[in-house]
Amino acid sequence: MTKIYLGADHGGYKLKESVKAYLEELDYEIEDFGTDSDESVDYPEYGKKVGEAVVADEGSLGIIFCGTGIGISIAANKVSGVRCGVCNSIELARLGREHNGINILSLGERTAFMDDPLEIVDTFLNTDLDQSERHERRRGQLV
Repeated sequence: MTKIYLGADHGGYKLKESVKAYLEELDYEIEDFGTDSDESVDYPEYGKKVGEAVVADEGSLGIIFCGTGIGISIAANKVSGVRCGVCNSIELARLGREHNGINILSLGERTAFMDDPLEIVDTFLNTDLDQSERHERRRGQLV
């Protein structure tokens, strides 16, 4: 089963804990880089840690959390080889995986979700890349 790396700042801590419990129920192998409370911390540290872990561990995926999902996704995307997308719906998670090859999902705890966050996570984890030539070509241009 795919290893999942998790990371969050204080603004995404509660959602991270909820997703972590859900993934543990499904027997995913998880490594949680923190944070471990809702006390204020800096999101770039956690985005970078998850990004580096995903790139170093071929075939793994990451899920990161902050208040909006945006700041921590920017931090993760600074790591070469990371393709992180902020997704608030099942459709975006599916298309992000299929078309763009995202390897890290970012969720914003303080934002409105179009779909249940756990269903978004499921979609991210269970969607394969579209191997058609046009998507392979476009993903190749994102290096």
